[in-house]
Amino acid sequence: MRRNVAEQPDEVDLRPLSARSVVLSLLLGAHPPEMPVKDLVRAVEPFGVGGSTLRAALSRMVSAGDLRRADTVYGLSDRLLARQRRQDDSVHPRTRAWNGDWEMVVITATGRGPAERAELRARLTALRLAELREGVWLRPANLLRSLPDDLDAVAQRYTARPGRPGPELAAELWSLGGWAARSRALLAHVTRADRPADRLTGFAAVVRHLLTDPVLPPELLPPDWPGAELRSAYAAYQGELADTVPQSRLRT
Repeated sequence: MRRNVAEQPDEVDLRPLSARSVVLSLLLGAHPPEMPVKDLVRAVEPFGVGGSTLRAALSRMVSAGDLRRADTVYGLSDRLLARQRRQDDSVHPRTRAWNGDWEMVVITATGRGPAERAELRARLTALRLAELREGVWLRPANLLRSLPDDLDAVAQRYTARPGRPGPELAAELWSLGGWAARSRALLAHVTRADRPADRLTGFAAVVRHLLTDPVLPPELLPPDWPGAELRSAYAAYQGELADTVPQSRLRT
């Protein structure tokens, strides 16, 4: 099952962020992920979001379960705190030297409906596993993380040593050329962007893209892999945001 696809074009077409997306982008990058409304008003202004628009967006986000409110302080809900943890891991992945082992997860549960199967696929993909064939998921065992215990109810876990060359298997499991091309296009886009709103839009796309990085060992990656460069660019942008968001809340 070949996963590599034609490389993406150099241009990216990004929609401007809504008021909701601006608020989420700022809070997802803030530690702790909460701000008084007066700080939010000041923080979103450079991105073209006015006070009345912000307050309407905050009200809708609380109702939708995106945010929690305590007096005048707004913070991420539990669901979005989990998203922030995934985002932090994507920007600062924790890895170890690879010894050649691969994680393998084999789905054993049967009788699940389409929604349950889709949810499980999304979870395994978020764990940076890739599907070799139906029900068999793999990745190199180079991440400093454990698989969730509740996977044991639906799958068996193994440590494997595939007989095929690692780079060949990695190229089958992930579209490495497509990921690298998209990364370079995003780097070119954020380098050209000079308005605050355009830069926030671009770097929000960078973070979404980093969530899909398989974080493979260097020996399995194509030459000139842009992952480290993309992370470095985002870290530098976090420094820029220190002038907009209280500095103690930003992780750089």
